[in-house]
Order: sequence, then C-alpha cells, then structure tokens
Amino acid sequence: MITRSTDGKIMVRRCLVTFKPFRIFVVGIGFFSLCFLMTSLGGQFSAKRLGDSPFTIRTEVLGGVESRGVLRKISDMLEVILKRMDSLSKLDNTSSTDARRLDELSSAINRFQPDGLVERIQAIAQNVSNMATRVEQILQNSMVQGRAVRDGTSSQCEIPRDPRFPECPGKVDWMRARWTSDPCYAFYGVDGSDCSFLVYLSEVEWFCPPMSWRNQSSLPTQYVLQPKAPKRQAAFRTDLSVLLDQVGAGKESLSFMKRRIRRLAQQWATAANRLDAKLEQRWRDQKKILVHVGFLTEESGDVFSPKVLKGGPLGEMVQWADILTALHVLGHNLKISMSVKELQGFLGVPPGRGSCPLTGPLPFDLIYTDYHGMQQMKQHMGLSLRKHKCHIRVIDTFGTEPAYNHEEYATLHGYRTNWGYWNLNARQYMTMFPHTPDNSFMGFVSEELNETEKRSIQQNKVNNMAVVYGKEASMWKGKDGFLQILHKYMEVHGTVYYETQRPPEVPAFVKNHGLLPQHELQQLLRKAKLFIGFGFPYEGPAPLEAIANGCIFLQPKFHPPHSSLNHEFFRGKPTSREVSSQHPYAEQYIGRPHVMTVDYNNSQEFDSAIREIMRTKVEPYLPYEYTCEGMLERVHAYIQHQDFCALEPPFIPANLSRQGSAGGGRITGPLFVHLRNSTALGWASNVTAPPAWPPLSSLRLLVSQEGQSCVEACYSDGFICEPALFHFINNKEALRRLEVQCDVVDSEINHILPAFSVLRRECGLQREPLLFSCAGHSPKYRRLCPCRDFRRGQVALCRDCL
Repeated sequence: MITRSTDGKIMVRRCLVTFKPFRIFVVGIGFFSLCFLMTSLGGQFSAKRLGDSPFTIRTEVLGGVESRGVLRKISDMLEVILKRMDSLSKLDNTSSTDARRLDELSSAINRFQPDGLVERIQAIAQNVSNMATRVEQILQNSMVQGRAVRDGTSSQCEIPRDPRFPECPGKVDWMRARWTSDPCYAFYGVDGSDCSFLVYLSEVEWFCPPMSWRNQSSLPTQYVLQPKAPKRQAAFRTDLSVLLDQVGAGKESLSFMKRRIRRLAQQWATAANRLDAKLEQRWRDQKKILVHVGFLTEESGDVFSPKVLKGGPLGEMVQWADILTALHVLGHNLKISMSVKELQGFLGVPPGRGSCPLTGPLPFDLIYTDYHGMQQMKQHMGLSLRKHKCHIRVIDTFGTEPAYNHEEYATLHGYRTNWGYWNLNARQYMTMFPHTPDNSFMGFVSEELNETEKRSIQQNKVNNMAVVYGKEASMWKGKDGFLQILHKYMEVHGTVYYETQRPPEVPAFVKNHGLLPQHELQQLLRKAKLFIGFGFPYEGPAPLEAIANGCIFLQPKFHPPHSSLNHEFFRGKPTSREVSSQHPYAEQYIGRPHVMTVDYNNSQEFDSAIREIMRTKVEPYLPYEYTCEGMLERVHAYIQHQDFCALEPPFIPANLSRQGSAGGGRITGPLFVHLRNSTALGWASNVTAPPAWPPLSSLRLLVSQEGQSCVEACYSDGFICEPALFHFINNKEALRRLEVQCDVVDSEINHILPAFSVLRRECGLQREPLLFSCAGHSPKYRRLCPCRDFRRGQVALCRDCL
C-alpha cells in the first residue's frame, strides 16, 4: 500500500495518482495554458476608464460576446482539468511497482512544486468563475441601460432636479468621485455611469426619485405601495417581569440595571396610571423597537461591567435601565440586544454579509442605540445605515451639535471628531440633561418621595453632616484645602471604594463607608445636610438624587468654563458647549437654595457658603422631568410625534400666498405678527399653519445679539430654542418683519444661518437643513432664533406638545 506520511504523496494521490507521462503532460499543459490566458487577459482588465471600478471592464477592449466567450472557456477548461484530476485520484494503485514509481514521481514533484497546488488551482477557478458571473451581470446592466438610452426611455439619464429629493444631485457627484470606495456599489450594479448611479440612489438608497424607464417591480419598498399592517394600540404595562427576563444576566452591569428596575417598579406603575388618565386613554401607536446597548457589548470592550462593584461610573447604566423601563411601560413591542450577534439576528443580517446594505424593509420602527452601537451597525448594516438612519435614536450623554454632525461641513471647518459626523437630524441624539436644545432630552429618573417620607427626612436631618460626591480615591487628590474648611463646621462622610486598606488620598477625619448599595446610600443622603462635589464627574445623576433626599448640593464654579477647547475630558467630544460648573443643569434649572455654585479657590467665599448652608432649611425637591411620570410623558411625545423619515417641510418663500381663516378667501398678509408685551414675533393666527411638531402656535421669533447663540437669546426671554421650527423662519419675510436692512440676501451652508450682519447689511439664509443650529454663534452676526414656550417642569415639551 502507499505510505501516507509525506505531504508530497498525499498531494500526488489526490491529483496525479496515475503516473503515465502523457497524463502528467496534459495536466501541466492545461495549468500553464491557464496562466498564459489569465496573464494575457489581465492586461485587458487593467485597461479601465478613469474612475471605473476594478470590476468594470472597458467594452472597447473586451466586448460583450467576446468577453463572455473567453471567460467561459477559461472556466470550462479549469472545470475539465479538475474533473480529470478527480477521476485520476480515484484509481486504486496496489502493486508494489506502482507504489515505487509513485514514490519516485512524488520525490521529483516535491523538488519543483509548492504544496497546496490543487487548492490554489481550485481557488483560481472559483475566482475566475465569480469574475465571469459579475462581468456578465455588469454587461447585461450596460446593455439594458444602452437600450434605454437608445429608446429614449431613460431621458439620457439626466440628473433629476426634484424638490422632494434635494440631495440627489450632490449624491450623484459623490458617487462619481467615490463609487469605487466600497465593493458593495458594484455588487448592486453600479458601473461608473450616471444611469447606474441613479438606479442605485433611487432603488437601494433613497436620495433620488425612481427612474420612469425602470421596471416598477424593481422599486424599493418606500416607493411601492405596500399593504400596511394594521396598527396596534399601545397599552400601558405595570408588570415588569417580561422586561427583566429580556435584560438577561451574566454581567454585573446587567444585574445592576435589573436591581434598579425592580426597586423603582412601583413608582413606574403609579406614573403609568397617572399618565394614562392625563392622556384620557387616547390612541397611541404601538411601535416595534430595537434597543441595542452598544457600550455593554463584548465587541466594544465593555469596560463598564467590571467597574460596577469598584466605584466606576454608573450614570449610563442608570439611564439605559430607565429607557428600557419607559419603553416597556408605554406598551411598545421591545427587543433588547447586548451583543453584535443578537443585533444581526434581530436585523436579519446574515453573518459574513460584510458591509453591503440591506435591501429589504427594516423590521423595526425605531432603534435606540449609542455611538458604539452606531459603529457596529455601520459595520454590519453597511450602506443601508443611510437608508434606515431616520429610524435611529442615539443615546448621547454630552450631546452632538449640528456643526460636528454634518460630515462634510465638519471636515472642511475643523469640527471633525471621533464621535460626530453621522449626518443625522441633530434631534435624533438624545441626551442625559437638556443642555443643548439641538438634541432631544431623554433623561433618566430619580426616586420620588411621598409626603410621609419627606416629613421624616426633614425631622431626622443632621445639620452638620456632609457627604462627599466622589467614589474613586483619585478624585480626592489636591482637595485638602477646602476639605479642612468644611471639617471645621461639619462631619465629613465618604463612600470611596477600596479592597484591603483605606485609600491614603482620603483624609483621616473623613468617615469612609466604602462603596454602598443604592438603598444604603439613599439612607445616608436622607440624614446628610450637604452633598458636596469635587468638580468631577460632570453631569451625573447623584446630585439630583441628593437634592431629592433633602440635601443641598454645593459645587465648584469653573473659571474659565470647561470645553473641548481647553479641557482634556471634553476634547474630541462633538460639542463646543462651555460648562460653567460641575453640574450646569442643577445650577441653571434648580439653583438656590437647593444648589449653590461657588469658587472653591476662594477660601473666604467657600467658608461663607458652608455657614449659609448650615442656616438654610430646604425640603426634598425633584424636578418633574426627572420623575417617572415626567420621563414617560416625554418619551411618549417623542415616539408619537417625532418623525425623521418624513420629508422636512419646505422652506417658505417670501411671497407665499396663504389661505385665510375667515371666509375661505386667499390673503397675502404677513406670516409673522408682533406679540403683545413682547419683542418676539409669533405665527399669524389668520394663516393656516402647516403640519409641524412642536406646533407653530408655540413659535416665538427673536433676534440674538452679536456673538450670542440662539440658546442664550431664547433663554434670556424665558423661552427654549426649538430647532424643528427653523424651517419656518428661514425666509426673506422673517427678515422683513424683523425690519432687518439687507443689501444682499444669500443662501449658504453655515451653522450660524439664518443670520445677518448689521455693519455690512448682509443677510444669509440656510441651505443645508442638517446645519440648523441653536448652539451656533458668531461675533459678526445676529441670528434669527425660533424660540418656543415650554411646559412647567418639562422643558423638552411646549405647552401644546402633549
């Protein structure tokens, strides 16, 4: 028998078992003929037009019929060779003479043939076969498009100028320059021609209108009238057991979230009943919602889970636990993903699909995720992220301003960071605090006390007891100065994590309780008079919890304010926001007597603040928007009213004729009118308001000062800037009614527009809707600002928004 101990014998037995010289000669000739043909053809494949894909063959060099013939011959020849080798390998050689001659042949072949010959031939055959199939597809597409052009059915593939698809011309230009950047374009038939660009942009993506000469059955789902599934009504839920099962187990982060959900279950149930009564049981659409918590996936590193029991940050997990609970209690159909594998399964993305986009409909109405999840979806959904991005909501702790969100603008103007540039509507980013109205405020909840608990807290407060906001020992470095002043008046308590011995950074006079479970921390806060911050962490949930338990929160003032321009923590974050204290929300929206913000470097000011705190009595306080009911109300309004998949309202021209409210006649009166006892303009009551949310009845049109943002301008008049209403003030009539003198009115792409320069008498309107920004400001321009009113205790919603 043949000995199988060497690779050479195995290879020969598989493919050259017969050792007749003629058969070896046939195989050799076949192989080297293949190499010659491929080398010759390679020169033709390299002859491409400028900008062509590697998959696009120049038809002048390789015609349709000829190319298919050559490639088919290559494929057929390889198939014959492989079949011949397979048949040879099945021959049984049992004689000793054959075995000896086979050993000689094996020894000879091993001297000049590399290992894996057959595998390489098979790989070459497969590649050529795939290439032949792809080239045939491209040639068929080209022939179809050629016939369409000859027949006049494609309108010569002119670039459409359709106001419903304003991005189409720009996207065609982008495809002309970069269509070879991703093999998925060629996979979907893009071959470098404008016709193929328009087919792709209208049928795979959604930037262009459908081509009239295309078969209507090939249109994407958003253009084909599909029978819609009957809507289901969302019903409030008070049983959280199903949600707890969905969250899963196996990580300390998940255990923390489940403990929080259980602890607040009764408060969620009470809030659901209150909101149900407030809404008077009106119809609410049940949505199919996917929640993908990207930062807790193994693929993102999951750095948070190991730190849960070691004093690490818990703010993100607090927020995600509350988001999951709110969506479940509101009655929506919820799926929860904590891994990329689960994400792929829910989205129906086959493993190994690569970055090619999904062509079918998205199986969810909404997707809640974070920046890590966005990156994972881009990797596994690919280009379809553009098609389906209107369904996405990004949970973003610190916010993303429009200038950082618009990829091209950010790159050209120095706003590019590692976290922005997703080209979403800025309101699709949902923040932990309402620090920038360009984004939507998602928030979280704190425990709400009943009247009995509030009275008990006030009776048992220890007037000279302070708890320090700082669970990690590193936060205590360099704080001895003001801690000594605090120690003169108060007993100082800490909750610093340690394993074996007390951290040396914590002064000896501090009574350290170690890391406490949430219910024990609550008990400590209910006794303490003061909760004092060190300046870090920024904007966490703990200060609100302390204030809700009857503490006064003392925090440092920052000189100058911290921002991405001067502080390492904010560097690279997609916002220019200036943070004036450790917790700007507590300073701005709560304030004295519950919150005091002082300069810690001024020992006299700090000493005075401590003595004032000891004299001041406060009741437990929790803003409505951080109660369970407040969060349910807010999330309900977003889900029912925010629709980023619908086309944005068109810009309103200056000479718009309008339908009057009386008599049904057409009038040409102003769109905006002066409001009584106000410098702001409002939407004219006799003008039929276009559909909008927030409604136009809430609009207050103001002008900022030079160098002032619309956030500041609106807030100074008691309003909130509303980016959704920019569309209605971005016109010449708004400038005229504000009596702005304009020698020139240009339409430009700039995140401070609409705005005007008093000195130069220049006015600018916005050309890119994604750059409407409340946060933008310039020392040279005064801005037109769309402000709105808001509900008491709920700045995210206007009075008529619910």
